[in-house]
Amino acid sequence: MHVEDMSGTPLECWTPEEVFAAQEKGEIVLIDVRTPQEFAFEHIEGGMLSPLASFKPGYLPTQQGKRIVFHCGSGMRSRRVAEACAGAGIAPLAHMAGGFAAWKTAGLPYIATDPATGGIRHVAKAA
Repeated sequence: MHVEDMSGTPLECWTPEEVFAAQEKGEIVLIDVRTPQEFAFEHIEGGMLSPLASFKPGYLPTQQGKRIVFHCGSGMRSRRVAEACAGAGIAPLAHMAGGFAAWKTAGLPYIATDPATGGIRHVAKAA
C-alpha cells in the first residue's frame, strides 16, 4: 500500500491483493461505489454497495475494528468518495487503486451474472 496526500488528509491506496488478503482475514469493510447496474452484473463477494450518486459520508459505519476500503471500476469514483469523506472530517481513508478492473486483472475471485441463465456464477481465483 502507498499513501497519497489529499490536501492534508492521507489516502491509503491498497492493491487488489492487499484488499483480498485483508477481506479474507475480516479486517476490512469493502464498499463498492459503482452503480447498482454495475454491481448486479459483477462484484466482489462481501462488498457492500453505496453508489457515488447517492453517497453520504455520514451514513458510513464506524471504523472501529475494521478499516473501510472504497472501490469502483477504475479508482476514479472511489477517490471522489474519499475526497467527500475527507471534507466531512472522516479518517482514516482508503481505496483500492485501479478498482474492479485491477481486481479482475489480478485474477482475484468475484461474482458475475451468467448471461445465459440470469443466475450468478462464481469466478474463481486464477491459479
